[in-house]
Order: sequence, then structure tokens, then C-alpha cells
Amino acid sequence: MSSFKVARTSVLEMAYEERGKSGGFPCILLHGFPDDVRAWDAVADELARLDLRIIVPYLRGYGPTRFLSDETPRSGQQAALGNDVLELADSLGLKKLVLAGYDWGGRAAAIASALKPELVAGLVLAGTNSYPIYKNAPPPPPADFVRTHAYWYQWFFNLEWGQRALESDRRSLCHYLWKTWSPTWKFDSHLFDATAPSWDNPDFVEVVIHSYRHRHGNMPGDPRYEATEKKLITGPAIPVPTILLPGAEDRVDLLGEPLGREKFTGRFSREVVEDAGHFVPRERPKVVVDAIMDLVAKV
Repeated sequence: MSSFKVARTSVLEMAYEERGKSGGFPCILLHGFPDDVRAWDAVADELARLDLRIIVPYLRGYGPTRFLSDETPRSGQQAALGNDVLELADSLGLKKLVLAGYDWGGRAAAIASALKPELVAGLVLAGTNSYPIYKNAPPPPPADFVRTHAYWYQWFFNLEWGQRALESDRRSLCHYLWKTWSPTWKFDSHLFDATAPSWDNPDFVEVVIHSYRHRHGNMPGDPRYEATEKKLITGPAIPVPTILLPGAEDRVDLLGEPLGREKFTGRFSREVVEDAGHFVPRERPKVVVDAIMDLVAKV
């Protein structure tokens, strides 16, 4: 594991890696599930060469990030993830920044942008095709069997069988998700092994299970985020300049008309990334770098 720094939030000692110019324009890069900060290495290295200040945190439940108290619920709900980003920025004294994320990280970045748009100069959502803020307790899935198949892992984690699989053999399960979500991406064992230790975090399983059970209405949220969740389930607008970068070969966030397009009320563009699946920052880092620099140039 590379060297890291730690920022203190209200509930976390949040580990993060930093590179680039200390006085450069700040950019926070947020990883998804099942991944960690290594997802952003190629993007971060190039942005650092362009004199940006790059901050790449380990989300709650990953790597060396730790909860301050044993009493804090190990919540993976969307309001918690978004709040962590805002508290990290505040802890680091950041007043204006660009956010980029995918999967969990994309949702967290979108929430931060919706809740505090004055902080966010621009937003890049990679591996995402639609507005990512969700309503709790959604209805049962319609007879769209392609999408139901794509989301099988979410139903799986709502079963005790899924929790046991994550506890007992998380590497095999996550390796399967990598392969199936990005079927054209030929990653090697060294790349996977560089990330897998982050899932040994003692809170990983609990945070992941809570994330997907809360999302589908099968687990209560942490009361401290109740007010934020009430805002999120209204589908707040994202008024900041936004670039969507869905992967053409993504097998979990499927292509189609971007749902919730009307929620992006600022400057908006969408570019389908060819030859990429779900892990766009790993698979096509230059596309992500170009999107981030386009936003920074307009600050």
C-alpha cells in the first residue's frame, strides 16, 4: 500500500493519497465498489504533471480509513458517502474544487455537488450513464430482465448468502465482478492484487452490506444522516457543470437514454467511452483526464 495521509471528519480518520502541486487547483477523485484508490493512478499521475493538486481518498470501509468510534453505525448509505466528501473538503480547507468519481464515488461526488454546489467547480461522472442519486425502498424491478440480471449482486447482498460470500471469499467475488462488469478489459493479477488488500478493512463487509440493503429498504439508515436522506430522495438538481462518461461495454450501468437528464441543470455533456466497461478511470484514463481538464480550464 502506498503512503497516505489522514484527514479527520466527524466520524472517520479518512485516509487519502495526495500528489501534484500543493498550490494547484484541487481535484478529489473518488473510487467505487469493489475498488480503491489504485483505480485513479494513471489519471492522478497525469493530472499531477499538469500542476493540479490531486486528492484520492479511501472511502469508508476501504484500506486504512477507520471509524473514530466503535459505536458509529457502519453505514454505506448514499448520504453518508456524500457527507464524507464534504467533510473531507472542509477538513482540508478546500473552497473550490473539481470532483470526479465512478460507482460509489460517482454517487458521492454527485451528492456533494447537489448539496453544496458553491464548492464544486465541475463534476465528472465516469462509468455512469444516469443521475446517480436514488430514492430509498424502490419498488420491485420491472420485467426488464437485462437490467435485473445486471443488478443481481445487489439482490445477492440482500441475502444472508451474499453476506457470507463477501465474508468468506471476497477476492473471488470481486474478481468476478471486475471481469463481468468490464468484459473487454484485460487486467492482470498484479493490478488486481494491488487493490484487493483494501477489502481487508475490518468494516468493509458491514459497510457494503448496509449500502445495498439500505438502498433497497431492507435496513435503516444512520440517524445522523436522516435529514440529508430526506433531501436526497426528492431528487435534488445538480447545478454544477457536469460531464458523464459511460462505458460502451459496461455490463452493470447499462447504456441507453440517460435517466434523470433533467436533474443536471448546469452545463452538461455526455460522451460514451468506447472500448471501456464499468472501470472507466482504469480502462481509458486519458478520456477522464481530458474531461477534468476541460472543467478546470473553465474555472
